[in-house]
Amino acid sequence: MYKMKKIIAILSLSLTVIFTSCNNGGNAVAKIKAGNLAKAEKRDAKIAEGAPKIEFDKSTHDFGKVTEGETVETVFLVKNSGKVDLVITDAQASCGCTVPVWPKEAIKPGKSAEVKVKFDTSGRGGAMQSKQVTLYTNTVKGREVVTIKGFVNKKTK
Repeated sequence: MYKMKKIIAILSLSLTVIFTSCNNGGNAVAKIKAGNLAKAEKRDAKIAEGAPKIEFDKSTHDFGKVTEGETVETVFLVKNSGKVDLVITDAQASCGCTVPVWPKEAIKPGKSAEVKVKFDTSGRGGAMQSKQVTLYTNTVKGREVVTIKGFVNKKTK
């Protein structure tokens, strides 16, 4: 009986500490100073001015109908419309069947480069497919996404 009262007392004390420590004296949004917010917005706008800007000739490529077992490829043309070098540090596909190849060197302002994307349709027959490639960049957003899609017809035997 004594152990049960002790457990209940410890549990009650723990819950009291948890619930009262999370309050922090009110609404966190109300504590934001308008002057600091304005300074941060101004700083972010200035940073964005100097950041590279990425433009694509297309954000999605539709292969249409392809036959299972084919490997199809497309190219996304990437242009740096910013004022400093654009760097793509990595490119990751949403599926192992999709392989991106991106420029490893910086793309100068006003210049363009290609991002090639290969899609292996093996084992994907009879369904609409949609895959994304995420490019990790030094743009303000930091990530850009392009999409490939198409219907993969089942291979006839």
